Amino acid sequence: MRLLAFLLLSGFTMTAFAQKQVPANLEPLQPPPAFDAAPDGAPDDEPQVTITKQTEQTVEEYRAGGKLYMIKVTPKVGAPYYLVDEKGDGKFARQESLDSGIRPPRWIIHRF
Repeated sequence: MRLLAFLLLSGFTMTAFAQKQVPANLEPLQPPPAFDAAPDGAPDDEPQVTITKQTEQTVEEYRAGGKLYMIKVTPKVGAPYYLVDEKGDGKFARQESLDSGIRPPRWIIHRF
């Protein structure tokens, strides 16, 4: 038991001696850029959401670059639905969900 403890402790001390010495001429790194500032003054890609609560429903308007592209309507009773501007012409089409309906084929390759 003592031999095992001795070997473990000597192994830990060997790794401490094996480390390289830190050079004396190191310079500090530059601080990372701020996350809230967009590069090159470009607008953020994050959409702006405006939520309006009414007595019978809640309306969420999604804008990107100041342009309205989607409206989510959540009625008090029933499932929410979406009004989506697919072509960018300002005409909204109703969708019951954001599911496109495309189903890629899926196969089981291996089971564990």
